[in-house]
Amino acid sequence: MLHHILVKYNNSVKDKDAFAKEAEILFSGLVGTVPGINDVSVHKNCIDRSNRYDLMIVIDMERDALDDYDDSMIHKRWKKDYSDLIEMKAIFDCEK
Repeated sequence: MLHHILVKYNNSVKDKDAFAKEAEILFSGLVGTVPGINDVSVHKNCIDRSNRYDLMIVIDMERDALDDYDDSMIHKRWKKDYSDLIEMKAIFDCEK
């Protein structure tokens, strides 16, 4: 399964590249620490328009790994440390 997290920053984010790098570093820690997570990729939007999301995080995981991901320290840190920087977020899961 592919778990997509689409993020639109709020106006307090001045350095979008730095935010993306922090997200990449944080989420890369999932591989090897949360069973069933196979890969993580972080993608920056290449078109700067107000109606676009800024970042997409894609987590390749086994379907039954979702609960372990939700309970992971990395996911909890993401929600705790970055929620106040996010204007909108969308989650989309699909089969590979």
